[in-house]
Amino acid sequence: MVTTEGNAASKTDAGNFFEDFTLGQVIEHATPRTITEGDRALYGAIYPSRFAIASSAEFAAACGLAPAPVEELIAFHVAFGKTVPDISLNAVANLGYAECRFHRPVVPGDTLRTSSEVIGLKQNSNGRTGVVHVRSTATNQRGETVLDWCRWVMVHKRDADAPAPETVVPDLAAVVDPADLVVPAGLDFTAYDVVAAGEPHRLGDYVVGEKIDHVDGVTLTDPEHMMATRLWQNTAKVHFNTDARPDGRRLVYGGHVISMARALSFNGLANAQLIAAINAGSHVAPAFAGDTVHAWSEVLDTAETPAPGVGALRLRLVATRGRDASMTLRGEDPSTGSGQAAYAEGVLLDLDYWALVPV
Repeated sequence: MVTTEGNAASKTDAGNFFEDFTLGQVIEHATPRTITEGDRALYGAIYPSRFAIASSAEFAAACGLAPAPVEELIAFHVAFGKTVPDISLNAVANLGYAECRFHRPVVPGDTLRTSSEVIGLKQNSNGRTGVVHVRSTATNQRGETVLDWCRWVMVHKRDADAPAPETVVPDLAAVVDPADLVVPAGLDFTAYDVVAAGEPHRLGDYVVGEKIDHVDGVTLTDPEHMMATRLWQNTAKVHFNTDARPDGRRLVYGGHVISMARALSFNGLANAQLIAAINAGSHVAPAFAGDTVHAWSEVLDTAETPAPGVGALRLRLVATRGRDASMTLRGEDPSTGSGQAAYAEGVLLDLDYWALVPV
């Protein structure tokens, strides 16, 4: 008599724990995903995004992009979602991003697949978790790189007594050099329609150090963030399963907060049409249903590009729980009563990125 007890469990996948990762390990992630116009429509239903290139095929074509690309963050979320079952299914939290570049626009009909290389490992002092650094690359159906990025994530250990690996923390660039930004082929802003775009502000209208309060806010709900996260096929337990966290709350996927803040930034940055790179990003604090997300931006730098009429604007996008009219990123270090080491109360996201804008 053949028994299936024990065999069934071996056919399922509990995901990787910290001790399952090895330096240099390459993981080919499952389930290629084809982007459709439905993704564009659902994205617009979930986030209040109004950027003209992703919204209007006519506007995109006038800027040299036909067919009209979807929002860059759709590609990011889909590519990121592919990595979750192998990298962060057993995560405590996704901690940050660096060296993310968008190499080419994604249009409906493109099929994305993702692979990741483990580039760093560090066990935490508690011995129960560790931080895994990976470099992930998403390609389309022609094998062309669509985007690549680094991220680091805190992952549970399966066995607290498992030996710690040698600590390797990768040296990542603080910012993507403007010379390394990839401008989409054919992009031309010389005949840019500021009326259709929604605001007149061009590259020269922004000053380094300037802060922009995006004013509007959106209250997060469980149905919306869970639907969005499922849309990207992100299977991380903490977003869906109330048993996955001691507090019994569903953690909002950090990418949901990124997209919400990016959409809110339209008010004041309507001409920041395309994200070219994400220099750095930190999910400063967890977000949950019931939190109202507001956003503000700081201009960090400007740069020229070789494309006609196209400049680059480096921005810090900050999402907050509730509106912070003072637009304060950091407060006093609570350990000393001075300095600016700690993030200010209510900060959810600190994202540093390059956007392409008309000159």
